Amino acid sequence: MKDNRANKARHNAQHGIVFRVEPDDVKRLANLCGPLDTHIKQISNHFQLKIYNRGARFQIEGSLDKAETVKNLINRLYHETHNGTQITQELIHLLLQEANNAYNHQHSTDNHDEENVIKTPRMMIQVRGDHQQDYLQIIRDNVLNFGVGPAGTGKTYLAVACAVEALMSDEVSRILLVRPAVEAGEKLGFLPGDLSQKIDPYLRPLYDALNDMLGSEQVEKLIERNVIEVAPLAYMRGRTLSHSYIILDESQNTTREQMKMFLTRIGFGSKAVVTGDITQIDLPRGVQSGLRHVLDVLKGVEGIGLTHFANSDVVRHPLVQKVVEAYDKFETAEKKRDDAKYAEQTTKR
Repeated sequence: MKDNRANKARHNAQHGIVFRVEPDDVKRLANLCGPLDTHIKQISNHFQLKIYNRGARFQIEGSLDKAETVKNLINRLYHETHNGTQITQELIHLLLQEANNAYNHQHSTDNHDEENVIKTPRMMIQVRGDHQQDYLQIIRDNVLNFGVGPAGTGKTYLAVACAVEALMSDEVSRILLVRPAVEAGEKLGFLPGDLSQKIDPYLRPLYDALNDMLGSEQVEKLIERNVIEVAPLAYMRGRTLSHSYIILDESQNTTREQMKMFLTRIGFGSKAVVTGDITQIDLPRGVQSGLRHVLDVLKGVEGIGLTHFANSDVVRHPLVQKVVEAYDKFETAEKKRDDAKYAEQTTKR
């Protein structure tokens, strides 16, 4: 009997690990595990491991490297419960991506470093994953920055957070958040209401981010004092913006001329961040995207930062990442078919 127990212990050591979370707290454990252990199942399914727990004791079976990563993740989630954080599937999804990056790169990053935190009056924003960390550092190091990648990667939200942080620390005297008023084939002239009502839907995501970080009352006061300005790109023509934090969002919908106009607005003491997704261009057929063009024009120019986000960086619902990947796969195959068809027609001529 003892030999069997010894063999079983050796088997566990080779194919998994056993550990405890401290202190043993029933409420915190319930928060960690979720209803009917849904949180634990979410983690085990992601890493394709088996996770068992009885109270504060956890056993993970499978790859030792993955098991160690999952142990660190569970301990981190349990630590979050100490601060009263409600563990949600969305939070676990974010941390799973982060843990996955750490596992894939075979290193562990201390994501509680101040370098990876953006401080705003209402919240501390923790950047997630390697690309977000690089993005934050590049924004802090350069006057002009580009964040390019699919929807849901945090490009705009983090840029707004950096702007709020800079304003609160008196690095800049005002924030300008700018968007081209072209979205999904719609034109302002066809929308109901006066100009401000026509523009508002295009700028709403920027207002939402500001409200998260400052509160709606504070945002309204700062807008009234012209400390924060949220405006369509057309309003930037002819201006020189000094000591400002300027963010151009959805820049894939600028024309070449609009992009040049925007970039030449940057004055002394200012910082600019340009974000966009070149796979979601809503410009009329035959009009080249200013974002596509400027990435070629400014390639290799010193003092300009560029971060490319990947599908794996999507931090919205996990389904969003699958949708983005499916579109990429379909459009790549479609382009190959079109290229082959064009080559065939050229050969016949």
